Amino acid sequence: MAQEIRPPAARKVPKEIEIHGDKLVDNYFWLRDRSNPGVIEYVEAENRYTEQMMKHTETLQKDLFEEFKKRVVETDSTVPIKMDDYYYYSRTEKGKQYAIHCRKKHSLDADEEIMLDVNRLAAGNEFFNIDVHKVSPDHKFLAYLADIDGSERHTLFIKDLVTGSLLSDTAKDTASIEWANNSKVLFYSTMDQEFRAYKVFRHVLGTDPKEDVEVFHEPDHRYYYLILNKTKSKAFITITVESATTSEVRYIRADHPNDKFKILKPRKHMVLYFVRHHGDKFYIMTNEDARNFKVMEAPVADPSEKNWAEFWPHDEDISLDFSDPFAYFDLFRDYMVLFEHKDCIGRIRIVDLKDKSSHIVELPEVFRTVTPMDNPDFNSHILRFGYSSFVTPSTVYEYDMRSRRLVLRKQDEIPGHDPSKYVTERIFAKAKDGVKVPISLVYRKGLSKNSKNPCYLYAYGAYGDFEGASPKFNQYWLSLLDRGFVCATAHIRGGGDLGRAWHEQGRVLTKRNTFTDFIACAEHLIDEGYTSTSQLAVRGKSAGGLLMGSVVTMRPDLFKAVVAEVPFVDVVNTMLDDTIPLTAGEFEEWGNPAKPAEYRYIKSYSPYENIRATSYPNLLITSAWNDSRVQYWEPTKFVAKLRAMKTDNNLLLLKTEFVQGHSGASGRYDMLKYYALMYAFVFDMLSMNG
Repeated sequence: MAQEIRPPAARKVPKEIEIHGDKLVDNYFWLRDRSNPGVIEYVEAENRYTEQMMKHTETLQKDLFEEFKKRVVETDSTVPIKMDDYYYYSRTEKGKQYAIHCRKKHSLDADEEIMLDVNRLAAGNEFFNIDVHKVSPDHKFLAYLADIDGSERHTLFIKDLVTGSLLSDTAKDTASIEWANNSKVLFYSTMDQEFRAYKVFRHVLGTDPKEDVEVFHEPDHRYYYLILNKTKSKAFITITVESATTSEVRYIRADHPNDKFKILKPRKHMVLYFVRHHGDKFYIMTNEDARNFKVMEAPVADPSEKNWAEFWPHDEDISLDFSDPFAYFDLFRDYMVLFEHKDCIGRIRIVDLKDKSSHIVELPEVFRTVTPMDNPDFNSHILRFGYSSFVTPSTVYEYDMRSRRLVLRKQDEIPGHDPSKYVTERIFAKAKDGVKVPISLVYRKGLSKNSKNPCYLYAYGAYGDFEGASPKFNQYWLSLLDRGFVCATAHIRGGGDLGRAWHEQGRVLTKRNTFTDFIACAEHLIDEGYTSTSQLAVRGKSAGGLLMGSVVTMRPDLFKAVVAEVPFVDVVNTMLDDTIPLTAGEFEEWGNPAKPAEYRYIKSYSPYENIRATSYPNLLITSAWNDSRVQYWEPTKFVAKLRAMKTDNNLLLLKTEFVQGHSGASGRYDMLKYYALMYAFVFDMLSMNG
């Protein structure tokens, strides 16, 4: 019997620390030492155990992989984007893991020019990712950032698109790039030892990178975002630095790359702002005295705060969207576009810049996700954006802001998918403090609320993020829905689903609301007959993995199967060590345990600290050796301690990838294999035959 296989047992090496009069004993602190052969030995033993315990599902995994692959149009292309005389697009070919980035000059009927075939670049690598690629203004050079191990430490390459050769101009540990208008100067950011982008250099093509000039340095370790960008008008280059709560923007004329960057508005704690340019004005989206954000305008000649004037007001019921560190608003010659959220529903507002009149774009479904896309033509009146829902695959729409006509440009083809077979709805759970928490649902028509349905519940709930829990299409969910699952997304506090106040009610000293909200959602689905404890599987990733760890230690009786991907589960120990990448920047989201009250609060929910001798549900936990956001040792220590303390015979699996990072596999087929493993685990734990 497979269950007779003995799981690994990590040795205990007690390490004691005392903080605020409280003594902590960490028996598995030694697992943080990646140079220790015993650490690798233990992680590899866990991988072997996972493989052994999942061996009986290998046929199911292969079947699921083929099922997923059948829903993918393997040879496909994106909708071309016109930039000057060129049409840029990416395409995929059957059997190949990665995209091919291409362009055509003057016409879509012209000969294709392949700029980057990522499949060739990736040859011989288990992991390969092109994170950013930008063409020079004269369209003769392509700068791109490549990551070969998942660590998100990229190497900068520059390709001559005329000759096809790579320049000798390279830089390591890069994170962001932007071209000056002369196509001879490239700005790039570099990372410190904590994986934080913190410096910007100016590079002149053809010169030795050792001669590059440092033009900016961010010494404050709380600022973990640093983004280089060029305004859509092509007039300015900006450097935006951002912490969890505060941002600051610097700018220069893109025609004058040797100028010194100017600060638009000095940083102010708890104030975020983002900048766009239009003619003689800057438009600034900010949350100062406007927690859901408003838009201000300022003259380019003197954009100091004394000259700011309100352009678009704050609304307590409507939040303007931003996804760190990018604000979701755009400018055209005649229009401003605002991506908004109201009542947990994404929408698009078009504002006429001449008279401030506005209208909402009419969209086909209520429960949906809308996202900005690249719209490089400043003079255009056509807005291109992304759209999807639980039942509508990823779609590209173009909207004529003058005629208000919506045109579908492309929708992902999902062979065999029929949206009419499914029902979507939104219900509300009552949280511990009486707050109503939305739950978005999708399931096949004819569902009976008899408590016998398998259910797959997902949530994120951190950073004010609304994207992670938005009702968008997921082709993998079709394999659940067509097997009778109810698929649910819980819009819990800590996320930004219902505006910035929703985030404030789930961070630092209110963070426990995130976990109790999720528990309330699970209980509501059970109480309403959608599912039962014996049929409930839950999943979360990263900060959502913290959610999984916390709800499992709070209510281990509530779930049958739990998937926690790269979970942030060792909160106390990580937040006590600001030498760990990104830790200092996280104080404003989770709290700083150096402060007694925040230490006690974090300890009250930190999954690692709250493991106790009891029964736990079946767990699949993933980890990545090169993860720079959640260190591999967090899930590893969590599993080691769970193994030593749990009193049940339920399955506990840890799968660590040695050549991956936080985002998982880089190849599209490798990602299908991962989901096949995860779903095979869920089906197996819910006693489904697949």
